[in-house]
Amino acid sequence: MTSRTKGFALMTLVALASAAAFWLLRDHWGHALGFAPYLLFLACPLMHLFMHKGHGGHGSDDAQSRQQPRTG
Repeated sequence: MTSRTKGFALMTLVALASAAAFWLLRDHWGHALGFAPYLLFLACPLMHLFMHKGHGGHGSDDAQSRQQPRTG
């Protein structure tokens, strides 16, 4: 399978999935909207996991050197 054929197959699959999602949401918008608060809560931990890749995550040496020692 060539790169061009793979690209066409992927584009066709994305188009079919988008059409199916549109028809499903059009008929069941009231039910899908009920899941919106749960999707917001699910987005929080996912964003936390994926956004930490940009600065090294927790416990890196760079982050520890910037912290002030606690006194008191």
